Amino acid sequence: MFFPVDYYHIYESLSDEERMIQRSIRQFVDEKFLPIIADFHARGVFPTELIPLLGEMGLLGVTIPEEYGGAGLSHTVYGLAMQELERGDSGLRSFASVQGSLVMYPIYTYGSEEQKRRWLPGLASGKLIGCFGLTEPDHGSDPGGMETKALKTDGGYILNGSKMWITNGMLADVAVVWAKLDGIVRGFLVEKERQGFTARAVKGKYSLRASDTAELSFMDCFVPEENILPQAQGLRAPLSCLNEARYGIAWGAVGAAMACYNEALEYSKTRTQFGRAVASFQITQQKLVEMLNEITKAQLLCRQLGLLKDNGKAQYYHVSLAKRNNVHMALDIARSARSILAANGITDEYQTIRHMLNLESVLTYEGTHEIHTLIVGEHITGFNAFK
Repeated sequence: MFFPVDYYHIYESLSDEERMIQRSIRQFVDEKFLPIIADFHARGVFPTELIPLLGEMGLLGVTIPEEYGGAGLSHTVYGLAMQELERGDSGLRSFASVQGSLVMYPIYTYGSEEQKRRWLPGLASGKLIGCFGLTEPDHGSDPGGMETKALKTDGGYILNGSKMWITNGMLADVAVVWAKLDGIVRGFLVEKERQGFTARAVKGKYSLRASDTAELSFMDCFVPEENILPQAQGLRAPLSCLNEARYGIAWGAVGAAMACYNEALEYSKTRTQFGRAVASFQITQQKLVEMLNEITKAQLLCRQLGLLKDNGKAQYYHVSLAKRNNVHMALDIARSARSILAANGITDEYQTIRHMLNLESVLTYEGTHEIHTLIVGEHITGFNAFK
């Protein structure tokens, strides 16, 4: 059983509606997701049967206006949703995060009215699934070096190139693909049935096993004129999408950390060694207090970041600091919790090892720990350390 972690009563500052939504998502994770995740993790597949439920609960496109099928709720609610979903598994949060922040957000922000009407309602309901194609096999942290190209042709464009580590790539009905057109980064909506577009599953993952990950390839793939995002020009557009996703990750990592802390705490109270509960030993208490200490700081960071975002004051470097801090914190907590669980902590009877493996990916994707360090570093010093 999960006991909510809120040592500083942070969530009391939420509205009644926000707390109600948080409780409903927590119940969904407890009742519908946690009983099945160990099996799906072992098999290395995403539980697609839950997608319609995610849509019904408004978890796909939380901040997208209702007129386009979204929930039209605040960024704080979006953060709370991602926190509760990642308490279940990073793969579950990744699915919702990609759908909302990396697919629906660019269509809503940079798309035409026709594109919004065509795609957003289906994506919000989960009847349609999307993915985001930016990262390439040879260009991860440096998306500006992308080699995927688009050439203008009669009635549209011809795409050539490849994208790697694409969440939802095998499931997607449409891919938001970024390519250089005359040297300028542009966004394209590419349906899965387009000739020359293929997706290949990434195999052998030890992390994010219950998440669909693919490599996308484009070989003389024709994309019609109406499928280019008219308002997306330059690298700033895909980076703004990443910023939305990173915001959700900052909250989500707190959920994973809370799951590990809660499991280690309850285990330590009932596990006995040398005739005493493991929780009674000083070193164990130190580990648990450090976990609680870091979770509380991360919660405060998220709460303030959410307020900044809802008031239109959050900047990309604010998000980078939160993503950097919270994911690093969560991975440290997962490792510490695993040590309290001892040998039992490496089995799927406990969830900590699954979170620990997942967080190794979360530390890397949507900007590595080092990249976010340099983003914040450039802001506070005025010097660009990337070049």
